[in-house]
Order: sequence, then structure tokens, then C-alpha cells
Amino acid sequence: MRRTGGLGTVAYYWIAAAVVILDQWTKWLVVRYMQLGESIPIIDNVLYITSHRNRGAAWGMLEGQFWLFYLITVIVVAAIVIYIRRLKPSERLAGVGLGLMLGGAIGNFLDRVFRKEVVDFIHAYIGTYSFPVFNVADSALTVGVILLFVHMFFFATPEKGNE
Repeated sequence: MRRTGGLGTVAYYWIAAAVVILDQWTKWLVVRYMQLGESIPIIDNVLYITSHRNRGAAWGMLEGQFWLFYLITVIVVAAIVIYIRRLKPSERLAGVGLGLMLGGAIGNFLDRVFRKEVVDFIHAYIGTYSFPVFNVADSALTVGVILLFVHMFFFATPEKGNE
């Protein structure tokens, strides 16, 4: 049986679109106005805007394996869309999480397709640890996954099968 979130489902696609727009706009600003490697302090020793490029996945893993990223992203985007279409109206937290994940996946996918690299620029320090530089799409993906886990562990109810 196919379930749908009704009109509320459209909101999750709007969230994804907002993430893509914000992600691509901020990346455009970094590419346009900053030199590669340039860093602007926002909060000294805590947060910087740093122009960085990544040709791999998180932390530079699998650098240059674009075909793999294209394939994985297409599969993930399709799975997210299918999952969104099957949400119940009461599963709003999961929908928001999936919308964020969809926007994040598309944002980084666009970079890989058109730039052949991902533009990263948010550079945070946790104590003395320099966290790898990331972007809006990465942030949306992370928050989306967290929201989905919160939904699954605290709010999802197991479905009963026909026994």
C-alpha cells in the first residue's frame, strides 16, 4: 500500500530546494571572492571561512572516484524521494530530515558534475582539533541524518504485518 504525506510532502521538497540554493550561493561567493586557501576568521580559534576544494568524499576519501559518487548519489536521491512519498502525515520530523538530506546530496552532486570538485568553506576547531572543512550541503546532510535517527529511535512505531 502506498502512503503519501499529502500536501505536506511538498514542503520537504521545498526544504531540499532551499538547501540547494543556499549551498550553491555560498559556494559561488567563496569561489568568486576568495582565493583558494584563504581564511577569514569569524570567531578566532573556533570558526573560519576557508576556501577549500575536495575531490573526494568526507575527509578526502576516494579522491577522484567521480563515477562512484555519481552512482551513489543517484541511488540515494531516488531512495530519499521514494521514502518521502511513503511518509505518513504524522512523520514530519523524518520528512524534514529527508528534505535536508535530499538538498545536501543534490548540492554536492552539482559541484561534482559542474566543478569536478566540491567547494568547502566552513572550518571549525573543537579545542585544538581542526575539524575537516565542510559546506552547507554537508551540514544539511548531517542534520538530516540526525533528525532521521531521532525519528526512528523515539517516534517511529513498528508496523504490524498481516499474521
